[in-house]
Amino acid sequence: MSNEWIWIIFAIINFSLLLGVYKLFGKPGLFVWIGMATVVANIQVVKTIELFGLTATLGNIVYGTAFLATDILNEKYGKNDAKKAVWMGFSTLIAMTIMMQMAMLFTPASSDIAQPALESLFGVTIQIAAGSLLAYIVSQYFDVWLYSKLKNVFTSDKTLWVRNNGSTMVSQLLDSAIFCGIAFYGLYPFDIWLEIFLTTYIIKFIVAFMDTPFLYAAKTFK
Repeated sequence: MSNEWIWIIFAIINFSLLLGVYKLFGKPGLFVWIGMATVVANIQVVKTIELFGLTATLGNIVYGTAFLATDILNEKYGKNDAKKAVWMGFSTLIAMTIMMQMAMLFTPASSDIAQPALESLFGVTIQIAAGSLLAYIVSQYFDVWLYSKLKNVFTSDKTLWVRNNGSTMVSQLLDSAIFCGIAFYGLYPFDIWLEIFLTTYIIKFIVAFMDTPFLYAAKTFK
């Protein structure tokens, strides 16, 4: 099976799992999901794949589910709950970063097999860690703000797709610009940096478009 088909199936499963957690646990489930998604996305992002002729990182789908979760919170419970979820995700990401950096300080036993793998997954530079943290908090907070503004203009259920896609696609552009600008700018020639930025956003744009039916489904949940 090609990467493209696996990626599409992977997206459907991720969004479906989010809806399942929301259906089972309600609003608290969305808070838990956002914290989990931020951690998993930052692990998966280490892996790169070939997708639609582009080289892309793997964590974009899981990261996109965090935006869907905050949009559900914003739509059904208001922007204050969405903001709280953003800060919970940010706190989870910081805690994970601190704990894993400290874990790698321990001298491994001679029989240890995990240290090289942990260094590959969590041995990020300060530049990349700062880019990831800043991109997350700024883009997520902007997403909550823009969704709320669009909700005041496009008020009906028929225009739910406008506030969902409008807020997520713009905030994902902001996320890509901040992360690539801090993490990769100066490390590559400008043309390579621009390619990384564009391909990163194109994949996130597609993910944002794909999550719309799942927001409509979440809207119907009691």
